[in-house]
Amino acid sequence: MPVVIVGAGIGGLAAALSLHAAGITDVVIAEAAAELRPLGVGINLLPHAVRELTELGLADRLAGIGVATGELTYYNRYGSRIWSEPRGLRAGYRWPQFSVHRGRLQMLLLAEVRRRLGEAVVRTGHALTGFHQEGGTVSARFATARGETELTGDVLIGADGIHSTVRALLYPDEGPPPWNGLVLWRGVSQARPFLSGRSMIMAGDGTTKFVAYPIQDTAPNLINWIAERPMEKAVARGDWNRPVEPSEILRHFGDWRFDWLDVPGLISAADAVYEYPMVDRDPLPRWSYGRVTLLGDAAHAMYPIGSNGASQAVIDARVLACELAAGRAPEQALTAYEERRRPVTTTLCQANRGMGPEVVMKIAHERAPSGFTDIEDVIPMTERESIAADYKRTAGFDPRLLNERPSYGVEPAWVSN
Repeated sequence: MPVVIVGAGIGGLAAALSLHAAGITDVVIAEAAAELRPLGVGINLLPHAVRELTELGLADRLAGIGVATGELTYYNRYGSRIWSEPRGLRAGYRWPQFSVHRGRLQMLLLAEVRRRLGEAVVRTGHALTGFHQEGGTVSARFATARGETELTGDVLIGADGIHSTVRALLYPDEGPPPWNGLVLWRGVSQARPFLSGRSMIMAGDGTTKFVAYPIQDTAPNLINWIAERPMEKAVARGDWNRPVEPSEILRHFGDWRFDWLDVPGLISAADAVYEYPMVDRDPLPRWSYGRVTLLGDAAHAMYPIGSNGASQAVIDARVLACELAAGRAPEQALTAYEERRRPVTTTLCQANRGMGPEVVMKIAHERAPSGFTDIEDVIPMTERESIAADYKRTAGFDPRLLNERPSYGVEPAWVSN
C-alpha cells in the first residue's frame, strides 16, 4: 500500500514509523522546508504518547534526549502552592513522561525513519500545490526547486501542521487560526535546577502565567520556560519562530521572584526568545475524504494546555497505521481512524479552550485574589483532584485506563536494535 505523507514534523515522522511497524513500508514523506533543522523549544510527551513511542522501539533513545518529569505543581501569582501531583512512573503509569526539546525529538524521529525506511523516504523542498483522486489512487502535486513533480499513492496523509495545505484544500474558506487574545513568549535558558530537579511548574492567575521545566538535566542544565499574558495586538498567527527581545517579557514578569525560582533571571538568560499568539483550529466535521485524511495539528490544532499537542499527533499516527493495516479498503480504514480519533480530539480541543487542568490557577485567583494561607480554604482537595482526574480521562491518559488498554500495535512489531 503506497502512502504519501505531507509534512515531516513529529506527526508525519511518527506516522511513517507506525506504518513501517505495521508492515506498510512503501512510504514517502514530502516536506516543504528545504532543510530540516532542530528548531523550536521544549515540549512534553505524556505517558500515552511515550507508550506508543516505546512500542516503536524508541524508549532508550527518548530517555537519552529528555528529562523524565517527576511532578507537576501549580502555584498562584505569589508562589503559593495550589496543587501538586506526581507524573510518569511515580504516578503509577507503566511509562514515563518526558520533557524534551522539540527539535531534538524531531531529529531523533527523522534519523529513525531514514534508518528503518531508507534515506530517500523524506523528500525536502516539496511544497504541496494540489491533489486529485481517481481510479483508486490519489496523486499529489508539489512545487520543487526543479519544477513541479507528482507523487501517487493509495493514501494521502496531511500532517503539515496548523497551516496545513491539505486542510486548506479540503476547507478553502476556513481562514486563519482564531486567536484568543493571549500571547506566549518561549525560551530555553541555562540555569540551575529548581525544586526536585525534575519539576514542571505553572504559576499565575489563569491568564498571566509562567511555566518552567527542565529539558536537559546534565551540564549544561537547560530549562524551558513559557510566559503568557493578554495582549491587545497579535503577531503572525502560528509562527513559532518570531524572535523578540527578553526586555519585552521582563516588562511584565520582572518582579516574579519566588523562593524556589528567579523568573526574570531565567528569562534574561535565554539565548533567544520567541513570540506566539495562542491560537488553535475550530474542530472539523470531517477529516477524511476518500483516500485523503488529516493528522496531528492539521486535523486538530489545540491550545498548548495540558501538554497534549505532540502527544495526540503520535497517538493519531499509531491508530491510523493500525486501521490501514487491518485489511480494509483505504477509504474504510480512514473512516475507522477518524471515528476513533476525531471525537476524542474535538472534546480535548474544547477542554483546552476551557483551560483544562490549569483552571485551578484561575479558580484560586478568583476566590483569593490577594493570595491565601491554606489552599484547602480556597479549593478543597476533592475539587482539585476532580479537575486533574477529569482532564486525564478526556485526554486519554488516566493511569488505570491507559495501563490496561490494548496496544495499537499490529504485527509485525518493531524490535529495537
